[in-house]
Amino acid sequence: MLGRVFFAALFLSAVLLYRRQGIKLDRRSDYFYMAGIGLLLAIHWISFFKSIQVSTVAVGLLTFSTFPVFTTFLEPYFFNEKLRTRNITIALIALAGVSLVVPEFEIGNNITQGALYGITAGLTFAVLSILNRKFVKNYSSLVVAFYQDSFAALFLLPFLFLQETVSQPQDVFLLVLLGVIFTGVAHSLFIRGLAKTRAQTASIIASLEPVYGIVAAVLLLGEIPEFRVVLGGAVILGAACYATFNSM
Repeated sequence: MLGRVFFAALFLSAVLLYRRQGIKLDRRSDYFYMAGIGLLLAIHWISFFKSIQVSTVAVGLLTFSTFPVFTTFLEPYFFNEKLRTRNITIALIALAGVSLVVPEFEIGNNITQGALYGITAGLTFAVLSILNRKFVKNYSSLVVAFYQDSFAALFLLPFLFLQETVSQPQDVFLLVLLGVIFTGVAHSLFIRGLAKTRAQTASIIASLEPVYGIVAAVLLLGEIPEFRVVLGGAVILGAACYATFNSM
């Protein structure tokens, strides 16, 4: 996690220097907001990777994909819009999908733990999407992504002393690849997209992640999800898609 955001921040700083683009924020309070968003990003990554670590790729991705439902609830609050009754119904349907993914709700069960971490990752990602929509109106996506990844790296730095460090050259290369391409580039492009689209619209596009993520897990890791996980995932994704399309 630390390596991912560290190399992402390093890459983004190099791009900003190359483009001679300033990183100074307009207001002092914006630095505190960026730090808060960086903390949210750190919590998001911790929750997401912990979900996959204690359960499976499928469980982690599918429970994380509840974030469009959270976005549907939170966006009206942030932008003074009315919350509709059907949105509550959609949330209950998504919750039913999660219950299918989780065989039994016991904290000691690794699937339950993975689902809880995944839902936490979904909630924090929903808040991040909404806040990014606000900041991208005043700052470029590169600047926003740079500050978020930089602050996230700072918050994750203490974990460097709590676990083994990466020492193999291949692992370092993969961390650089993950940080530069799949975090620095992808994160800035997603934030840039929020400048012209609603967070809910962006959410439906991001909801495709569990589909190709699970396929990749089958091909690369040999993780074949159980039928009830697939069924629960279909319910969650269906609720998320319906929520987003009816809010556009």
